[in-house]
Amino acid sequence: MTPRSFLLTPELAGYVRASSEAPDAVAAGLLAETAAMAERGEAPASFQIAPEQGAFMQLLTRALGARRAIEIGTFTGYSALCIARGLPDDGRLVCLDRSEEWTAVARRFWEQAGLTDRIDLHVGEALPALRALPAEETFDLAFVDADKTGYADYVEELYDRMTPNGVVLLDNTLRSGRVLDPRSDDDRALVALNAVLAADERWETVLLPLADGLTVLRKR
Repeated sequence: MTPRSFLLTPELAGYVRASSEAPDAVAAGLLAETAAMAERGEAPASFQIAPEQGAFMQLLTRALGARRAIEIGTFTGYSALCIARGLPDDGRLVCLDRSEEWTAVARRFWEQAGLTDRIDLHVGEALPALRALPAEETFDLAFVDADKTGYADYVEELYDRMTPNGVVLLDNTLRSGRVLDPRSDDDRALVALNAVLAADERWETVLLPLADGLTVLRKR
């Protein structure tokens, strides 16, 4: 099943997609292959962002005029595909992910889309890789969709590396509604982070009810 916002019925999710720009053949193929992997138990279906979220992220990347972007948590590459397509021809996207298996799928579809020259993939633990990057204002856009208990550290490390007015997107910040009744360490980590970010004067913050919750941070 194609991922959708937990706030939408299947019928309304279908209407949202029909009223938005549809994935092209490469993006649709990537969605289909990832769904097939999930059905075979080779990958979690919950790791895939919804198509409408991908469309929004691609549009936002273009609207911001982002040239340098970073993604923490790439999975099979759909979100990276969307971000990279929103960058200019000389733009660059740095992807950090620990899985050789899942990112191998990503590489194939990035090549099909003609985007390999825009994406630098680093396989390994994300936090040490992020900390190894120069603490300089480099990135216009960041997307975080990785281990939830690590989000606070990722946001902290990203701050000095974002350009003024740079935007950070945090995925799954509603936890399928469990922010109102946290049941796991991941849930509790996001509840705590959501509260901290709303009061953090370094960031302008809005939590959007898109897909599983998408928090948008702008560096002041």
